[in-house]
Amino acid sequence: MNKKSTQVLQGLVLALAGSATQMLAGSALAAEERAGIVKSVRGDVQLLSGSAKARAAMAGDTVAPIDRLQTGADSGASVVLRDGTTLVVGPSSRLDLKQFHFDSTTQDGGMVVSLLRGTLRMVTGLIGKTHPDAVRVETQSAVIGIRGTDFIVETDSQP
Repeated sequence: MNKKSTQVLQGLVLALAGSATQMLAGSALAAEERAGIVKSVRGDVQLLSGSAKARAAMAGDTVAPIDRLQTGADSGASVVLRDGTTLVVGPSSRLDLKQFHFDSTTQDGGMVVSLLRGTLRMVTGLIGKTHPDAVRVETQSAVIGIRGTDFIVETDSQP
């Protein structure tokens, strides 16, 4: 990972200070209709829904269980999922949230994210801590089973 990407990721991690729980509780959509929220945005960040409808992402936006986050150069974003998982997406990245489900009562759930290009820092929440086998990160060349709680993934730039 180059120095600029590392600095952007570090800046986004610092921007996460605060209560994600309060922002998630204030979301207007029912829990089953959202995976989480956009916590912070820096630069040009697009959120694409399952219907391929793109919109500029803003802090507080709802992220659906199947959405794509795309960042421009010198841009980045962080997303907090309902189980407390934090996804920090670096510059020139494309991340698909392919699957997310979580029952806050039983703390049962699962997630699959696909990093198509760029960088991702992930700090796992309740799903990763209680059911690590239910968390998967895919890249174009590998599928990663999560055993830790905080890691960074980087893929080669693809068009």
